Amino acid sequence: MRSILTVTVLLLSFALAPAAGAADATKITWLGHAAFKVETPAGGVALIDPWLTNPKNPEGDKLLEDPGPVDWILLTHAHPDHVGETVELAKETGARLVAPFELGQQLVAQGYPEDQVGMDGLMNIGGEVELLQGELKVLMTPAVHSSGLERSAEDAPSHYYGATPVGYRIKVAGGPAIYHAGDTDVFGDMELIRELAPVDVMLAPIGGHFTMDPERAAYAINRLVQPEAVIPMHYGTFPVLEGRPEGLAEHLDEGVEMRDLEINETAEF
Repeated sequence: MRSILTVTVLLLSFALAPAAGAADATKITWLGHAAFKVETPAGGVALIDPWLTNPKNPEGDKLLEDPGPVDWILLTHAHPDHVGETVELAKETGARLVAPFELGQQLVAQGYPEDQVGMDGLMNIGGEVELLQGELKVLMTPAVHSSGLERSAEDAPSHYYGATPVGYRIKVAGGPAIYHAGDTDVFGDMELIRELAPVDVMLAPIGGHFTMDPERAAYAINRLVQPEAVIPMHYGTFPVLEGRPEGLAEHLDEGVEMRDLEINETAEF
C-alpha cells in the first residue's frame, strides 16, 4: 500500500510542476509602440509608457475601458506617444507613478490624482525605488532623447519642458532584470548599466529616426548591455519608424534570444 501511495504522490508532483512553474513566471506583454505590461510572480502589475490606444493596437480602446488591476505606472518621458492615457488609467486603477520628478509634478497639474504621486516614485537618474514591498526594484537610467509635454492652449507652443528622458532597469524578485531603454540612441554608458546592474531582458527601440535603428540597437545589445534576451519595440507605429525585427535579428550575436512579440502577446521569463 505504501509503495502505491508513493507512486501516486510522485505522479501528482510531476503533474503539478508545470502549473507551479507558470505561476512563478514574470510576464511581459507588449501593448504596441513602447507600452508594456509587467506582471510579477506574486501578482503585482506595472505599466510602462501606457499609450494603449496607439494605432497598432486593435484592443486599445477595450484595454483602456477595462485595464484590470494596475499598481504602478512608469513613464520614460513626456512625449504623448509615451504618456498616452496615464492620467485616465491612474484615475481608474489607483496606480501610483514612477517618473522623473518634474514630469510627475506636471502630470498632477494635468489631473493625475495628487495623493497617488509622491517620493516613493518620483526621482532622477541614478535613483532607485522599491515597489510592491520589494517585488520590484526600479533604477532610473539615462536615455539620449528629448522630452516635451503637450500644451493644451491654442496660442501656446506645441510642447514645453517635460523633464529629462530616461530608461528603467526593473529587477523582479524571483524573476529577471528588465531594461526598458525608453526612446534613445545607443550611448557608451549603456556599458555601465551592465556593469552596475546587469540586465536579463532588454526592451529595445529599433524604429530609427527618433531612436536607434536595428543596426545601432544590435550594437547596444551585443557590445554594451549584453542581455540574454531582447524584445524589440518602438517600430512600425508610423511610416517613419522603418526599422523591423528581422533587421535586428541580422545583426544580433549568437546566444542572444530575440522575442519578436505580436501586439498583446505575452512572453514569460
